[in-house]
Amino acid sequence: MSAGTLDSVVAGYIPLLDSALLVIASTYGFAEEQGIDLKLIRETSWANIRDRIAVGHFDVAHMLGPMPIAASLKITTLAVPMRAAMFLGLGGNAITVSNALWADLQGEGAAEDGEPRATGEALASLVRKRADAGRHPLRFGVVHPFSGHAYELRYWLAGVGIHPDRDVEISVLPPPLMPDALTMHQIDGYCVGEPWNTVSVLSGRGRIVTFKEAIWPSSPEKVLGVTESWAARNPDVLHRLIQALKNASDWCALKENATELAQVLARQEFLDCPAEACLPALTGRLQLGKTGPEVEAEIFKVSGYGAQLPNPHHGLWFYSQMVRWGQAIYSDEDLKVVQHTFAPDIYSSAMGLAPLTAGRADLGFHFFDGLEFNPENVKGYIDGFKIRS
Repeated sequence: MSAGTLDSVVAGYIPLLDSALLVIASTYGFAEEQGIDLKLIRETSWANIRDRIAVGHFDVAHMLGPMPIAASLKITTLAVPMRAAMFLGLGGNAITVSNALWADLQGEGAAEDGEPRATGEALASLVRKRADAGRHPLRFGVVHPFSGHAYELRYWLAGVGIHPDRDVEISVLPPPLMPDALTMHQIDGYCVGEPWNTVSVLSGRGRIVTFKEAIWPSSPEKVLGVTESWAARNPDVLHRLIQALKNASDWCALKENATELAQVLARQEFLDCPAEACLPALTGRLQLGKTGPEVEAEIFKVSGYGAQLPNPHHGLWFYSQMVRWGQAIYSDEDLKVVQHTFAPDIYSSAMGLAPLTAGRADLGFHFFDGLEFNPENVKGYIDGFKIRS
C-alpha cells in the first residue's frame, strides 16, 4: 500500500446486530486507521451472501458460522473453499413464537423465564395433542439450512422429543421478514438473530420462548467469511481488516457506548429498525414479552479472544449436525477440511498470538440437555444421536 492510498475491501452483510463490528469499523474509522477503505453492501438473504462471495462480488462477508464449512465441503450451491477468518461474536439468537402459540404453551406449563427444557417439553406436549387431533404441524422459520439457527432449533426440538423433520415444518426466510411472516400467520415461530426477535416483542406480535445462550452458552454465531483464494492473495489486507474489527469490537463492548451503537445500527442504511430493538441484546437485558419478564444474561458478546478466535472444535460440532440431519455423509477426510476451515491461524497471525495462546479459547460446549460433545470422537457423538432418535 503506497502512502496516502487505501486498500479497498468490499464486505457483504445482512441487517443483524452481529454485523456491528463491520458497521462500526467502517463508520467510525477503525478500518481507515488500518489503511482500508471498507465498503459495506447490505444484502437481503444469506443465499445472496453465499453466491456473491463465491463469484467475487464480495471480498469478505458477514457470514453464518456453518456456511464456510458447507462451501468447503461442496455441499451447497456455488461452493468454493472458504475460511472462517474470525468470529464476529457469540450468541445473539432467540426463538420467538406467535402470541397464540405462546398462550397454548403456557397452558402446557412453559417456563416464563426462557428455560429451554420446560418450554420445550410444553411444546412437545402441544405437538402431540395437535397430531392426535389431526391438526396441521406447527411451522417454524430459520434463516438458512446451513445456519446456527437451524441447528439450534433442531437440537432444542430433538432434545425434548420433537423430530424436526416429522413433527413440525421448518421453512427458510430472510431475517428481516420473520416478524411480518409471524404477523401474517405464515409461520408459528422462528429462530433468528437480534434484533428481529425483539422487534416482534416490542410491537406486541410475538413472545421470545428461549434463546441461544440458554440452549448452547458461549457459542459462535457469525464469522468473517473469506474465500481461500482471496485470503491467499491478500494476507496483509486481511490481517489489517481483522485488526480493525478487533478495535471496533473493543469500542462496541463498552457499556457506555451501547446506546450510541444501537442508534448507529438502527439507521436506515444499516438495520433500518427501532434503536430500542437493538438495546436488549447489547445490554444483556432481554425482554421476553411486551410486558416482561426481562432476563439478564450475556445474550451477545463481541469482545475478547473467545468471541473472535476461530476454534476447530466449534466447526466440528456444526459438522456433526450436518451429518445428523442428512446434509452431509461422515468421512474422516471431511473432519480435516472442517478443522482447516475453522483453524485459528489467520486470526492468530493477524493479532500476533502464539499458537498455544490461540488454543486456550473457551470451547463453550455446555448444552441445555447435559450431553457432552467430544471433538476427538465426532462419529461416536453422531452415532449416539442415531441411537436416541
